[in-house]
This record gives sequence, structure tokens and C-alpha cells, in this order.
Amino acid sequence: MKTIKEIISSKEIRGIADYFSLYRDVEGEIKRLQLQNSKIIKIALLSSFTVKGVKETLFIKCCEIGVVPEIYVGDYNQYSQEILDSKGRLYEFKPDLIIIFIDTITLLGNNYLLPYQISNEQRKAWVDEKLKEIVSLIKKINDNSSAKILLHNFEIPLHSPLGILENKQEFGFIESIEKINTGLRDAFKRDPQVHILDYDSFCSGIGRQNIMDYKMYFLGDIKIDLQYMPELCDKYLAYIKPLVQATRKCIVLDLDNILWGGIIGEDGIKGIKLGPDPEGKPFLEFQKYLLSLFNRGVALAINSSNNPEDALKVFREHPYMILKEEHFAAMQVNWNDKISNMKAIAEEINIGMDSLVFFDDDKLNREIVSNALPEVLVVDMPEDAALYLKKLMELNEFDTYQLTEEDRKRGRMYAEQRKRNKFQNAASDITGYLKNLKMVATIKKANSFSIPRISQLTQKTNQFNMTTRRYAEEDINKFSRSDNFLVLSVKIEDKFGDNGITGAVIVEKGNEGWRIDTFLLSCRVIGRKVEEVLLANVIEQAGNEGAKVLAGEFVHTKKNAPALDFYKNNGFKLASKDSGTEVWEYDLAKKYKSPDFIKVVKR
Repeated sequence: MKTIKEIISSKEIRGIADYFSLYRDVEGEIKRLQLQNSKIIKIALLSSFTVKGVKETLFIKCCEIGVVPEIYVGDYNQYSQEILDSKGRLYEFKPDLIIIFIDTITLLGNNYLLPYQISNEQRKAWVDEKLKEIVSLIKKINDNSSAKILLHNFEIPLHSPLGILENKQEFGFIESIEKINTGLRDAFKRDPQVHILDYDSFCSGIGRQNIMDYKMYFLGDIKIDLQYMPELCDKYLAYIKPLVQATRKCIVLDLDNILWGGIIGEDGIKGIKLGPDPEGKPFLEFQKYLLSLFNRGVALAINSSNNPEDALKVFREHPYMILKEEHFAAMQVNWNDKISNMKAIAEEINIGMDSLVFFDDDKLNREIVSNALPEVLVVDMPEDAALYLKKLMELNEFDTYQLTEEDRKRGRMYAEQRKRNKFQNAASDITGYLKNLKMVATIKKANSFSIPRISQLTQKTNQFNMTTRRYAEEDINKFSRSDNFLVLSVKIEDKFGDNGITGAVIVEKGNEGWRIDTFLLSCRVIGRKVEEVLLANVIEQAGNEGAKVLAGEFVHTKKNAPALDFYKNNGFKLASKDSGTEVWEYDLAKKYKSPDFIKVVKR
């Protein structure tokens, strides 16, 4: 029986008609596909006009990334009614993501073609009224649903009956739409549940004169040309991927004709193309954007067939080399095959193959890696290096709903881990290695600074995660404010740098015993005994507050095998076992000893 990806990949998709056809082919398979796939998302689309093609295209787009969606499309131009009906179909559907697409023509009504039939003051009042209406609708959704909300802003019209005098008005027609867009951005800037899709910029990218097929508008109130539906759904995917943990963490790069033009082994350091001249500028700017991604937390790695000495000489000596050795979490520069190198990179960084994005100019290499390692995203590189930057900027594989301080540092942290690995390889034994790291663990109660990171850890951590319960920021906020819960984070520093907040625990307090709801650790610090230091702190606090027993659950998943024996190896006794869930208990009358080579700071 074919998997979802096999069904999709067996068909060639060239345009919108193919999405309709493919959707019809798999429509009868949807329930089976949802059952066989662990990544399922419920998406609701509310619109002010006919959105023919969104459901079909978005379904196929989701399936291409291994996600099977359930999609609810609201009735034509009934978005207000559906949002205001707290017992209606929208909320019964219980969506994970609600997309709201109100178009400019509907918003303006008669004022779209007759904008100056009202005065400047009336226009200002109209803007304030529309903003209040939209903000009120979003608040209603937040009151009735925990879904993420994706709200389109408004396309700025191209026309004005005043022509070149439009921008001379005290408060003109065009300015009024710009004011609404600014107001929406400001209203939801700090709301973690609401995100603004910049539809106006999307229209600019397509070409405002092309975005609508006027014949279809007059025939069926369709306000986006169907041929651009796949591109719009790509924008939606940027918001869907982080909801289903389908984002990626690391860009793996070939060297020759990727980071520079030419072949270093043949052309030498003076012969390769890299710099501000026309031939070298595409590679220079490609590197600059890679560095900007590194600075926001994307890890970089190298998978190149080359002599290490030749390649490293470019990093160390070329005057226009933007990326340096310290920017890379792993460097596989050798004559091994690309597949072996890719596996070595994933192992060294301790991430899955589905976290890797591969750039290589050689079509054969791309095909080899794609066939052997289908989890890796292999970028179909253009033949012209001038298009490399555009290709990189179009990727939406690294988008997240929140960007914590740890995220910004992640690229550097992975690079620092490479130094730790070298240090470990030189150590005679693991205990000596851990002692010489000179680790400091700072354990803190959750606060406004750490709550977004704790939430993020619950969403993303799979390997050392005892229960894999996923919590939003609002959930962590509630736990931290409650006297019945203890929420802690742990930050790890060592001689090579700051790993940031890499662990968290959520404990429910009871009269006789405490229960560990969540206990997790980032893969970056697995194997360094940090988990024992964090557990020691929980045991100490539970004992000090009079608890007799500390209980911990272990819920088996496909990925959390590294945490399997944690409770067993740390003095807990198995109390019960049922359907993949184990309950372990620790007698708090016993003393617990944690590693003395980790300095603990409590705040």
C-alpha cells in the first residue's frame, strides 16, 4: 500500500489543474492517509470571496511535506457570522490554524471605486471602525479557540480617481488602506496566537496588475487568479510547518561552485570566483545571506569532495570569505561519498535527517542523496549562480512562531559543540571529559524571559522527553502562576560557551506526593549528566515541602528511546505499566546524589 508521499511524488505537477486532478485521485484515500500519518493538522479557511482551489492545492502541498490536513472552508463571505457563532461549525471543527482572508474590494465596498464620496474625517472614522471590527473578531476567536490565527493584510489598490494627486491628500484613499495594515500589525505584534500574512507584499511579488483575473472576478467573485494559488499556499506552509514540527535546523553545503565559483583543487585560491566583481558577487551575497540565517540560529555544515587543506585555506586566507570555520557545526571535507558524509553530519550534530537541507551544484549528487536519504530536503539548484541567492531566500524551512535567545545562538552553539567533540575525542575517559568541561547549571523558576523557551522545548524536544506533552506559552504561564505547580528551566555553560536554556521540568504538587508532568532535555546536552542535576533539584524541593513520594511518567514514543531508563537508573521503582505508559516512583526519604563536577546555581 502506497504512502502519502509516494502517491504525491508519482504524479507530475505543472499547474493548478494538476492540483485539482491529484486531489480527486486521493480524495477517497484521505481517511486512510490520516490514520497512517502521525502528522495531522486541522486548518480552517474563512474568506470574503470565492476561494476555489485553496483546499485542493493546500491539501497536496501539505501532503508533499508528509502532513495530512483536514481543511474546513467557511461559507461564502460568512466569516463574521462563523466567528461570532461560538457554538457553530467553525469551533466544532476545533482547528489548529485559522486563515482569514478578507479582500480589499469587500472591505471597502462602494468606497473601492468611489473613494472620495466621503470626506477625510469620514475616512479616518471608517478606518478606526474597520480596525475595531477586525480586532474584535480576532478577540472572539481567541476567546473560543486555541488555534493559531493567520490574518491576511490588505492589498494596496493601484488605482485612484485623483491620479497623480492621490499622494497630496490630507488623508487619501491609498493612505487609508496603508493605515489599516499598520494598525493590524501594531494590534497583534505581541499576540503569540495571531500572525499577519503580508498579502500586500505577496501581490507585489506576483505583480499587482496580474494578481486578479477580472473575467473570473465578474463571473464568480474570484479575486486571485487560480494560477497563483500554489504560490499563496506556499506562504501558508511557512505557518503550517512549525505547527507540526516540520521545520528544519541545518543547511549542508557543498563548496566548489556553491560557496565560491570554480574548483579550489584546480583553480587555486587566487583562481576561484568570490568577491565584489560580477563573477564573484553571486557567491559573496549567497554567503552573506547564509550568515544572516546562521545569526538567527540555523546551523551550517559542509559536505564536500575536496582536499581538506585546500578547502580550509580558503576559509582562513581568502579576503572575501564571509563564512569562517567557526560558523560550521560539522565539516565533512573528504573523498567519501556524499551519503556517508550526510549521515556523519547528522550524527555529529545529533539531529535527524529530516532536519537537513542540502545545497549542491552537481545534479547527480543531488539525485544520489535524494534517493538514498529521502528525509533530507535536497534543493533543486539553478544552473546560473546568479539565482542562488533568490533560491535561498525563497526557502521557508526555518520559520518558527517564536525566536528565543537560544534560537539566535543555536548556530553558534552547534559550532561550539564541534570543539567539544574534538575535546572529547582527545580525553582518556568520559568522566575526565565531563569534569574538564567545567559546566555550570543555572536552575531557575519560570519567568517571562524563560517561558517562551520552555514552551518551545516542549514543542520540539523528542529524544530526551519523558512524556512529549506539547504546551503553548499560555499553558506554561498558567503552570508557573499556580501554587500547585513547579516549573523550572536549566541553562548550561561550559568552557566552550553558553548552551542556553536546554532543559525544563514541570511538576504538579500534591499533598502526599509530587508528579513530574514534563521532564526534558535538549539533544545538545544529552549525556552530560545535566538531567541528574535537574532531577536532584526537584527531589530536594519536593522533600523540603513535605512530599513523601515523587512520581514520574514515561510515555513511549518512536523517538524518546534515549530517556527510556532514566527513572530506573536514578533510583525510581516501577509502580505501574499500561499501554506504553510507565509510572515510576521515588521514595523521598532516600538521599539522591548528583554529579559534583557540575556547579549548580539556583535562582
